[in-house]
Parts: sequence; C-alpha cells; structure tokens
Amino acid sequence: MEEKEQKNPYVISADEYKAKIQPSWDEKTPWIMKGVVWMAAHTAETKYSIGLRTEEHARDYPDSLALLYEDEKYTHKEYNEQVNRYSNFFLKFLKKGDTAVIFVENRSDYMFIIIAMGKLGVISSLINTNLRQQPLIHSMTHTPGRVYIIGEELVQAFQDVKSELELTKEQEKHLFFVTDKGDMKTPEEYINLKEKLSGSDISNPPTTSEILMKDPFVYIFTSGTTGLPKAAILRHSSILNAMTWWGHMVVGLETEDIVYITTPLFHSHGIKVAFAAALYSGSAMAIARKFSASKFWDETRKFNATCFNYVGEICRYLYNQPPKPDDADNPIVKIVGNGLRLDMWIDFKKRFGIKEVREFYGATEDFVPNFANIHNIDKTCGVCLTPYAIVRYDMETDQPFRNERDRMKKVRTGEVGLLLGQIQDPDNFYMYKDEEATEKKVFRNALRPGDMYINTGDLVRDIGFGHIQFVDRLGDTFRWKGENVSTEEVESVINTFEQIDICSVYGVLIPHTEGRAGMVSIHKRTEEDVDFKEFLKFLQKYLPNYAVPKFIRIIDKFDFTATHKIQKVKLKAEGFNVNEIDAPLFLLLPNSSEYVPLTKEIYQEILEGKYSF
Repeated sequence: MEEKEQKNPYVISADEYKAKIQPSWDEKTPWIMKGVVWMAAHTAETKYSIGLRTEEHARDYPDSLALLYEDEKYTHKEYNEQVNRYSNFFLKFLKKGDTAVIFVENRSDYMFIIIAMGKLGVISSLINTNLRQQPLIHSMTHTPGRVYIIGEELVQAFQDVKSELELTKEQEKHLFFVTDKGDMKTPEEYINLKEKLSGSDISNPPTTSEILMKDPFVYIFTSGTTGLPKAAILRHSSILNAMTWWGHMVVGLETEDIVYITTPLFHSHGIKVAFAAALYSGSAMAIARKFSASKFWDETRKFNATCFNYVGEICRYLYNQPPKPDDADNPIVKIVGNGLRLDMWIDFKKRFGIKEVREFYGATEDFVPNFANIHNIDKTCGVCLTPYAIVRYDMETDQPFRNERDRMKKVRTGEVGLLLGQIQDPDNFYMYKDEEATEKKVFRNALRPGDMYINTGDLVRDIGFGHIQFVDRLGDTFRWKGENVSTEEVESVINTFEQIDICSVYGVLIPHTEGRAGMVSIHKRTEEDVDFKEFLKFLQKYLPNYAVPKFIRIIDKFDFTATHKIQKVKLKAEGFNVNEIDAPLFLLLPNSSEYVPLTKEIYQEILEGKYSF
C-alpha cells in the first residue's frame, strides 16, 4: 500500500450513508427478506435441486432462451431435453453418490453434462483445464471417478497422465470422448459420448425429485491458503442459496436477461456466481470458450447480453484496449465480480456505459463470509449478512495478534486486518473432501471462549457501516490471472529440478497489474549457473501458465523459523527491487521465451508500466 493510503484510508462518511446506503436498505429490504424466506423454507433435507429448478424453467419458460454458445441457441425446453439425454443414458450405470470426472473446456456440452449428473445425484469433479502433469494427476486421483468424460480438445493432456492414474478395469471401460470441432477420430479405448446419446430419452429422469438440498453437486478445486489443490464440496444448497443471493438479492436478474460468461466453468466464479445468478429467474447464459478482450464487446452485442461476470484482470484487459467511439454502445447494464481496481472504477463505468457494478468478496468454499455490493456503491465489496470479524494481523509472525488473554482483537474503522467468518453451526461444518484440510482453516476461541471462525487468509479494510475493501492475500497462496496459485505446489515442482537445492515461492506486486505475480528465490545445488532455458521448459511442462514464476532471485542462504519453514516476510518485502537486492535477479518478460537478467533500466520500465504482464 502507498503511504498516502495508509495515512488517509477511505471510509464511508455518515453523510454518504444517509444519502446512499440508508435509502437503498429501505428499497432492498423486502427483496432480501423474500430471499431469506426462500432459503429458510429450503432446508438441508428438502427435496429440491438444481435439476429440479432446470425442469421448472422448462415448464414455466419453455420458449425463453436458456443457453447460447457460438452459433448454438437453446430454449429452456430444448436445454432441459439435452440435459435429459445425458441423464437417461448415464442412469443405466451410474447411481447417487458416484463421481464423474469432467475434463472439458467451456462449451454447451459442459453444462448439459454437469446438470445431467446433478439430476442423478452424481458428483461432477470439475478439473481445471489448464492443469498438466503432476497437478492434473493430483486432482484426478484426489476425486477418482466411476466415469471420465474428456473433451476432444483435452484428450492429449489426459493421455499424458493416464498411466499414472492407476485406473481400474471398470474405470477403463468408462472413458468417454466428447467431440468438439470434429477434427479427431474417437481414440481407441474411448466411447464416443454423443454417438451414444442418439435416441436417448428426453423426458425427465425419475431420480430428479429424490435429490436433497444437502446432496453434493460438484467438486471444485481450490488452493485455499495452504497446500496442493483441494476438492471443495459444492452442494445443491451451495448453488441454490447462491442463486437466491446473486440472482435475486444482489444482481436482480429477470428471465429476459442474458449473462455473458467468459470465466472457466470449472471455477466457482463461473458456476457459483454467473450460472447461479442466471438460475434464479431463468435468465439465459451466453458462454464464451475463452475470454478475448478484442472480441468481447462484439460478443456482448451478438448475444445481446445485459450482464457479465468479471475478475479484475478481465476489466483491466478491456480498459487497456484502444478506446473506440462505440465503447458505450453495448447492451450491458450491470456486471458482477471481484477485483475491479479502485483507481479505474469510475472511468470504467463511464467509458463502457455500465450502470451497476456488483463487486463482491467470497470464496469457492461454503462458510466463508460473502460480501456483495447490493447498494451499488462505488469502490466497495459491499456488506455481509452473516457474522464475521476483521482482526489485527501480525505480518512478522504471520499470525493474528492475540492479547494477554489469548484473544484476537478487532480492527477499527479504516484499518486493515484479517477477515474471519464465524461458524454458527459447528456440527454441520464442512469445507473440503479432506477433513484434515478443513480443520487447518479453523480458529477456535478467537474472540471469546468456545467460538469458531474460518480463516479466509485475506486482508481487508473496514471502511465503515458494514462495508469492506479487499486489500491482499496471505499465507501460501496468491492470486494471479484470476487463479489462486499455491506456493507449496509450485515449490514442489521447482525443487525437483536437478540444478536447484531448495526454493521459496511467493507473490509480488507489479505496478499497473492485478493480483500478485509469482517470484521464486532459489538456492543452487552447485556453483554452476542455472540453465534457465531448460528450467523454463521444465516449468511450462509441469505447471499451468499462470503459476510459472515471472521473477527469479538467486540466494546464498535462507532464513528459517524454529519449525524449519523458510521466512518469507523479508523476501516478499524486497520483491524484485534491484535497488535493494544485492543478488542476481532474472525475469520472464511478456511474450518472451526465456528468462533474462533484470537490469535497473528494465526495472524502471516495469514501474512505469511499459510492459503488459
């Protein structure tokens, strides 16, 4: 943070509250209460599900648009029938509680498949399509499936790790191939799924009405704040409560609205925000295969989209495009997402003619407090309707501050602290498939005896009247290119490179960019120079692109804690500042195929924003 910001932090004044927030509460309260009543009526044991909601939309809005992808268009009736083709086919050999591993990029088939599985009570394990090698093996073995559904576009990536998955004969018999552009023949040992669907029953399967709110819907992989990717459980209640929150209380979508989705559908942003918001009133989803800044506004016009979901990087890429006279000539009215930079917030709205920015703070996992800008106030993540606390954090020890009674202390208005979410029902608390990983997220006896809080791993600023601003991430995870990067995962890969003895990975701020870029400090195994060309090839083979470090620091020795952990506080503080570091530094410039020495000239150009990372 800049020194000026620390001295004069933004807080909401009493006048702002009276002028904007208080009247908005009066308008929003009936909406909120309607949503609260719906959620209260749909308990964990209620027989209600995403599949049933889909069937209701097919009944109530049969001719309204439900899904658009490239040149494909489906009404709610057609959408539900496509889903049913998959459901009734898989009903022959899958049952409630089974897992289906889904490795397919954004397209219409993706939605058909996961909703179909949901109607059967089968849990879809949504695999990050950017993963390769060891991270991919880890994810697929963490949630092994009875069936594996692989897109044509990802068959080679799957084949590269298939032998390491140790599939049983039964699993080998259920490898399904989903055609894409039709450039590839069905590989041997795979079943062409679309061919099998020919003649499949389009009526609603009998299982839909038996699915409970508490039943798992999907696994979504998240780095959280520690360790390798973990499978977060999203139950039907997770999506349906999010549906009520986003679609009704926060964004306020109607059946005629069309939500443009450019974020990956394996990510909670695509499923738990955009899809969930559209699900409330039967709004349509327009799915993009991948985000493209140059095609973005033409696509919104093509689909006549009224809303899109964003992460901060999306907004920055759009903002950095050369201005055009028709920038504001688009159908978008409102946007929902997180990470819109405060310094471009107002200009972004004006340039693109956006009336509502529904910024939020949240996470994939349930029980993490969710904030949302329900009042459409500029430069805030909004408010939270569940109990939380923002407590003082000691950056030196990487722990929350505790007083002489071993209690944490809340920050004052305007101050930054660690965000905690209170767990009100410990008996029904869950987060991950792995119980040990779940327990690591918990603080007990934090503010008073017997209480229980979730550690979000995030620093936020309390700006008053229940509103917050996001500040930073803590711990072993940082956010880059809209993805959470686990430092432990990256370190485990780098430490296997033969020329490296030990390393430490952390995120560093680059001016004019969102999130934190990866940086690694390495201690060489010998005195010989590291072969950086081979090193980069190694990283690109075993890591997704967003996790490849942008900066490298050669270090003589590390400082360790009493528990033998590398101390990162000083490393993070120094970052890649060539004026403070008396050690070799290297960087991977945008569109470059090799690491080059970081000079003072290049460092200054980075500070001036001359490189688009």
